[in-house]
Amino acid sequence: MTTMPRPIYETKEEKDIDLAHLFATFVNNRGLILGITGFFAALGIAYALLATPVYMATAMIQIEPKNGLPSLTDVVSSNPPVSPAQTEIALLKSRSVVGQAVDNLNLDIIIKPHHFPIIGGFMARRFEPSEEGELGWYPAGFDTYAWGGEVLEITDLIVPETLYGEELTLEAAEGNAFILRDPSGEVVLQGSVGDTVTSDAFTITVTELNARPGTTFTVIKNRTYNTTESYQERLAAGERGKQSGIVNVTLEDTDPQKAVRVLEEVAQLYVEQNVARNAAEATQSLEFLSKQVPEVRKQLERAQTALNKYQTGASSVDISAETQSVLDRIVDLEKQISELNLQRSEMERRFTRQHPNFQALMNQIGLLEQKKAELEAQIKTLPSTQQELLRLNRDVEVATETYSMLLNKTQELDIIRAGTVGNVRIIDHAAADLDDPVKPNKPLVVIVATLLGGLIAVLFVYVREALKRGVENPEDIERQGIPVYAAIPFSEKQGQLEKRLANFKRDKSSASYLLSVNDPADLATEAMRSLRTSLHFAMIEAKNNVLMITGPSPGVGKSFVTSNLAVVTAQSGKKVLLIDADMRKGYLHKVMRCQSDKGLSDILSGRITLFDAIQKTQLNNLHVVTHGQLPPNPSELLMHENFARFVKEVGAMYDLVIFDTPPILAVTDAALVGSQAGTTLMVTRYGLNGIKEIEAAKRRLEQNGLLVKGVIFNAVERKASAYGEYGYYQYEYQTTK
Repeated sequence: MTTMPRPIYETKEEKDIDLAHLFATFVNNRGLILGITGFFAALGIAYALLATPVYMATAMIQIEPKNGLPSLTDVVSSNPPVSPAQTEIALLKSRSVVGQAVDNLNLDIIIKPHHFPIIGGFMARRFEPSEEGELGWYPAGFDTYAWGGEVLEITDLIVPETLYGEELTLEAAEGNAFILRDPSGEVVLQGSVGDTVTSDAFTITVTELNARPGTTFTVIKNRTYNTTESYQERLAAGERGKQSGIVNVTLEDTDPQKAVRVLEEVAQLYVEQNVARNAAEATQSLEFLSKQVPEVRKQLERAQTALNKYQTGASSVDISAETQSVLDRIVDLEKQISELNLQRSEMERRFTRQHPNFQALMNQIGLLEQKKAELEAQIKTLPSTQQELLRLNRDVEVATETYSMLLNKTQELDIIRAGTVGNVRIIDHAAADLDDPVKPNKPLVVIVATLLGGLIAVLFVYVREALKRGVENPEDIERQGIPVYAAIPFSEKQGQLEKRLANFKRDKSSASYLLSVNDPADLATEAMRSLRTSLHFAMIEAKNNVLMITGPSPGVGKSFVTSNLAVVTAQSGKKVLLIDADMRKGYLHKVMRCQSDKGLSDILSGRITLFDAIQKTQLNNLHVVTHGQLPPNPSELLMHENFARFVKEVGAMYDLVIFDTPPILAVTDAALVGSQAGTTLMVTRYGLNGIKEIEAAKRRLEQNGLLVKGVIFNAVERKASAYGEYGYYQYEYQTTK
């Protein structure tokens, strides 16, 4: 009878991602993924609860168009008005404003109480004093930390140049006193609250200190410039709506009262500087006009004197209607030209002659001068007496108009300067929501932490799966031309038996270590019975009834397979001999609860006979030969003719002889045993042995003339991906009650 060879699958290179396998991998590792995700979620929750909250102080400022003398550029420019908000925001965040606030509030002095790591700050924030000056509870021995209610205020601090930005330590002492130490721990100042203490290059004034003796604070003196830049970056301002003139100003800080205090100071200083700036503009324009008034007055007096003199000498006191009409038009033009010349004088102080606004002003003056020239040409047609009278009247009226205009502008600017209030005002003073900090966003932190944990968990599982070298699918082995005789599921009960076996010397019970004896209905035991059936047909054409079982590497479960296979075969009525051929590290004597001092090595060396080495077990049909005394030369003993004679003798005495051998890739013992065996099987472990390792073991056996009949795929784990054609189902007899 010939057996049909099992098909050999062609090896193909899979370049596409197997989404079903990937999904199954994630399902199989759902416990790990959920654990990592839960851990990150817990971290997110802890951070959200323990992180120092950040509060936002807000204020609203209105910027109005400037009052007072209109800008010369507004008179001649045809462009639409531009919102001054951007300019005012830059002024608001300027060093002149923010730096002054830093100086006024001593913001360059940083004070931080020492809190207990991780939870100290949380407990200090949660403390609510029931009376003024009350301090938070603290555990014994931790009085150097601040637990809530501590206050330290320093109004003056001078340190050496080299200690700017360095951490100093201030310790509260008895009697409302304090001690200041430098970064190295040396005492540099000692004093009492309210006194200015000076020593060498250090000066400090502590105005308030509420802390138990021994409590420490970190004190840092920063440079004013650096502190100003820091607050300029933290200060946010933006116009609310396009060209609305409404500016929202915000400042974030861990101390809401400090944020409100700083923002209010900045707003007040900005308004004060705006008032001072507007008053300065009015004063400057007033000085310019004040210089022009005397000159125009002299021109008016000269013009009046000349007119009176001419009228007296010519005995003429009136001009004709035609001349009066020309005079009115000329006076009006002269008035406009005078105003524009006044604007030109002021503009020359602010712009270059190439500026577009200056050029536009000059074009206006040129047009008026042209109209004036046309009228003067018309005047030449009048009688000489009327011409002279018109000229003198024109000088008087023009000088009068100009003089009146200057006086009006001077009085107007004087009033503006005296009552300048600025063009900005605070609509909403600084305030902060103490119940709703802007940072951290607790729900968002927890969600992001959870998503991040899930992503890391999935990536970890994916990378681990990609780097895993062990075979997890029996079909991968069959693609290499090696049939898989059985896939034995992983048994949790076997794991418990192995833990008992590890404590062999301390285990005083007489219970068996064999899974097939302890739990005959276990899936792994059922797989052993299936292997027994497959093996029966596989050994029909073998040269003898000797079976050798080996493996590529240690830890694949050879002893588990050989011992339980021997048990289920003996239970079927066959006479079985189990031999431990691992004369280096064999431990079948522990599994079978036999003596190891008389065994295979003693038979091969001739110290004892075969019948002295054979030991009985709990099953009548199952006998065992242990490895015996561990020899220094196991391979030489297996190569001796005594071993071949031994195999023939036991083969004739038993229906099945099973050899448990060392790993083939470790030593050559398995090849020597296999030369006398009719059938060779190899045990591989799920997820442990890779394809290349299995191929190397097969190649090693073939080099010694041995054909691997098949592979036993051991410890297959139950996963979302099926075992293929080697899956098993629970099907057992249940009694009814």
